[in-house]
Amino acid sequence: MSITAEKKQEVIGAYRRDDQDTGSPEVQVAVLTARILELTEHLKVHKHDYASRRGLLQMVSKRTRLLRYLKNNNRQAYLDLIGRLGLRK
Repeated sequence: MSITAEKKQEVIGAYRRDDQDTGSPEVQVAVLTARILELTEHLKVHKHDYASRRGLLQMVSKRTRLLRYLKNNNRQAYLDLIGRLGLRK
């Protein structure tokens, strides 16, 4: 259900600001988006997995809060990020 370490490193590499960056809001949102997509596919098959559904809702809420923070503090980075990730905002 969760993303592999290789996939996570690939996502971090694509969205980081510099070589040492692993925790910027852009990276966190990108990793959460990858996890959300994986979990969404899992829930399409396992419709009654309510514990995973709760985890999905928590991840979506956290991503929303991070996006709100980014929007308020760095508008251009926010617009670039949602464009690259294909989020509807």
